[in-house]
Amino acid sequence: MIRVFAALVRRDLRLASRVGGSGALSLVFFLMIVALVPFALGPDLNLLSRIGPAILWLSAVLATLIGLDRIFQADEEDGSLDLMTASPAPLELVVLAKVLAHWLTTGLPLALASPLFGLLVALSPTAMGATALTLLIGTPALTFIGAVGAALTASIRRGGLILAIVVIPLMIPVLIFGVSAAEAALGGTVPFATPLIILGALSLIAAVVGTLASAAALRWSE
Repeated sequence: MIRVFAALVRRDLRLASRVGGSGALSLVFFLMIVALVPFALGPDLNLLSRIGPAILWLSAVLATLIGLDRIFQADEEDGSLDLMTASPAPLELVVLAKVLAHWLTTGLPLALASPLFGLLVALSPTAMGATALTLLIGTPALTFIGAVGAALTASIRRGGLILAIVVIPLMIPVLIFGVSAAEAALGGTVPFATPLIILGALSLIAAVVGTLASAAALRWSE
């Protein structure tokens, strides 16, 4: 099963590198939002640095939506998903491998690029590091939550809008605790570890529930 899981992850990573995937589009969309917000708010660096973590987190949530609908839809269109469903490997293992590969090509680059983009909103080095850490821990939750919507809309052509409507409300708790953890690192009454631990717990819960729910949705769509 471990070899099957590794093979599925490698397959999706190769496909993402050949086609271009959604990772580059997510990074470009992330950069666009972060770059445009300072123009809307004005040149007040104190304001930008104060709300900078929230800007980066909101941008990451919206950028994560890019390409979510293709997690299962591409395999549904070419028949690969039917072969995976009929294979001896559990469907939950297939879902976990595909979602992990999607996070490695979208969520992980967003977290790694956030310190660089933090310069656009005048974040301090401490805030950049804290925000990057929270994104690294929190983006898996966003991806697994999005995978549930992707599984529900896998058989629907152009289901991206429906997917966004379904998953955005579920992503709000992750956004709240992600921003809270990043802001707690800059000072406040709440210790930095408290919202960070909750954020990690949300990612673990989303990984378990999201994998099971996505597999059930794919079976139901058959």
